[in-house]
Amino acid sequence: MIQSMTGFGKYVVQLPTKKITVELKSLNSKSLDLNARMPPAYREKELELRKIIASALKRGKIDFGLYVEITGDETSSEVNEAVVKQYMKQLRAIADGDDLRLMEMALRLPDTLKTERDDIDKDEYNGILNALDEALKEIQSFRSEEGSILEKDFTVRLDTLKSLLQQVMAMDPERLGAVRERLDKAVADLKVDVDANRFEQELIYYLEKFDITEEKVRLENHLNYFKETMSSADSNGKKLAFISQEIGREINTIGSKANYAPMQQLVVQMKDELEKIKEQMLNVL
Repeated sequence: MIQSMTGFGKYVVQLPTKKITVELKSLNSKSLDLNARMPPAYREKELELRKIIASALKRGKIDFGLYVEITGDETSSEVNEAVVKQYMKQLRAIADGDDLRLMEMALRLPDTLKTERDDIDKDEYNGILNALDEALKEIQSFRSEEGSILEKDFTVRLDTLKSLLQQVMAMDPERLGAVRERLDKAVADLKVDVDANRFEQELIYYLEKFDITEEKVRLENHLNYFKETMSSADSNGKKLAFISQEIGREINTIGSKANYAPMQQLVVQMKDELEKIKEQMLNVL
């Protein structure tokens, strides 16, 4: 079952004094491109959190956000009383004003708040891990749902390609007959005597160069293999992309050998369907 690289997951954990929110957004990318946003106090855990996300999501352009909101009495900042008093003393020396007014002015100046950095509490970090785990489940569910939509679209287009291939196979005898007729006419227009046996040998050799039997067989096998790979337990976006390249190779070869306008029109339709598959393939994990 294939998965999309597009997804979103969010989970909120309410602790006694903090509200922790984890958000994950994912878009398509050739490799893992992880961008993390979190408060500076939690940076020590960034590497560990990155490893957890990378292990779960594998690939994609991923934005990870960790947001912490204080909801209780806890605070990490305190008024730097000594600095505020010193500012007030200096302000009083150069301007008149009551203490309340001077304090308001002083609190706007630098270093009036001091922040003490505490180690992350074990329960708090467990809450973060729990939120991340739930957000990962949500984004993976989102990816699976998007993958199901992609799989249905691929199936429809593969069936269309198979139908077009069947039309190509049904048209092949007509094509070879038309090519032979053109060559016979070209020789007749020369109005010269030719050795019939030699001409027939050359004609057979010429028609063999335009034979597309191998390409038809390989193309049908590639289409079946694409479907089988989609049904595998893991999402194999890179493998599917490779198979689609092989499908394109066979279609191009059939087109170059066709030498028959009605068949070339079918080849153009096949290329159009394959191009739509390749566009959607960019989103497959």
